[in-house]
Amino acid sequence: MELVFQQHIPSHFSPSSRVWIYQSSRLFFLSEVFEIEKMLSDFVTEWKSHGKPVQGYANLFFGTFIVFMADETATGVSGCSTDSSVKVIKEMEKRFKVDLFNRQSLAFMVKEKVQQIHLSQLPYALDNHFIGPDTLYFNNTVLTKKELEEKWIIPLKNSWLSRKLPS
Repeated sequence: MELVFQQHIPSHFSPSSRVWIYQSSRLFFLSEVFEIEKMLSDFVTEWKSHGKPVQGYANLFFGTFIVFMADETATGVSGCSTDSSVKVIKEMEKRFKVDLFNRQSLAFMVKEKVQQIHLSQLPYALDNHFIGPDTLYFNNTVLTKKELEEKWIIPLKNSWLSRKLPS
């Protein structure tokens, strides 16, 4: 699987643009992808903060990750406007019967596929060599466009999970 995604990120957005990543509990079906893309497009077109349009972006990556981005150099994103994006995510959870808020689910690139394991299963996966220090990890904790482009897909050994690696 090709992991190049940066060309889909708006180049005119500030590197400090805020980012939110939601990981689905499963791969979306193609029919769902079309609906999700429309929902994201409709949301971004209408995204507002205190009545002012948000310079926003949203996309589905690798059939699993929904990424929202707001360039706050134009309009700051308030709590209410962030809540409106969360509302869209909750609608998707209901509509497609997925979990998009489970921060205990970790995603890795294994055998050319996005594979997920629960945080509690990480020691088992490491001990049995299902994943290792060089396995690519989707670091959904990134907060800015710059971090998304540079630190979203990284080797496990370079992530916050590195402390869980055997010595």
